[in-house]
Amino acid sequence: MRLTFLGTGTSQGVPTIGCRCEVCRSNDPRDNRLRTSAMVEIGDVRLIIDAGPDFRYQMLRTGVRRIDAILLTHEHKDHTGGIDDVRAFNFVDFPTIHRVDIYATDKTAACVRKDFDYAFAEDKYRGVPEIELHTIERNTPFKVKGIEIVPIHGQHSDRFEVTGYRIGKLAYLTDFKHIEESQIAKLRGVELLVVNALRWRDHMSHFTVEEAMALIARVAPQRAFLTHMSHDIGLHAATSDRLPKGVELAYDTLSIEINE
Repeated sequence: MRLTFLGTGTSQGVPTIGCRCEVCRSNDPRDNRLRTSAMVEIGDVRLIIDAGPDFRYQMLRTGVRRIDAILLTHEHKDHTGGIDDVRAFNFVDFPTIHRVDIYATDKTAACVRKDFDYAFAEDKYRGVPEIELHTIERNTPFKVKGIEIVPIHGQHSDRFEVTGYRIGKLAYLTDFKHIEESQIAKLRGVELLVVNALRWRDHMSHFTVEEAMALIARVAPQRAFLTHMSHDIGLHAATSDRLPKGVELAYDTLSIEINE
């Protein structure tokens, strides 16, 4: 299994428009963060987690010509805004049309249908995204091309829910602020855990570094990576020195092999 970080930034990305802080002006490419997304490859199955506004560029940067499914964590635009660009995968082998399967909870699926209503119209115009939208249950595993995926339910805030995913020995959580004990139990035994950590200071709807570290300590994976980071996280090089052994800052294009 291979995990590739397509983007590791917060909703505004890094650098942030108009900002002149040292992180946004950094020459270290690890400090340049597109909106959070990841690619998981198991054999010849390729899964994308979230398709935000940078989806098109992220796909061009990887050079992939085929994806099997997109797993959405929640409905916010930094995680769904690029869905229209699945059209490229639909028609890459035209006249053969490859529909893209998208998996999401009921509320997120409803937002996809609303925001991209033209893709679900009865009388579609030519060239719209060809999407097969699947509604998943918060606590029910499902399969994509024979790969079992376990949803991890959490709260983004009091108003918004969020879904993480466990795939074999990998678990990927982003935009979490609260997670119940029953969901933490689903993470036991993972070798690699990815967790959002927006910044060091408290935030109403995202884990801080300290909160992410507390979850990592409870799960005790072999390796852990922080993602969905704002410019307030600090310079990659400096912040990396503050983290304990086994915990690292993810960065865009980082690719990791995971034992299946």
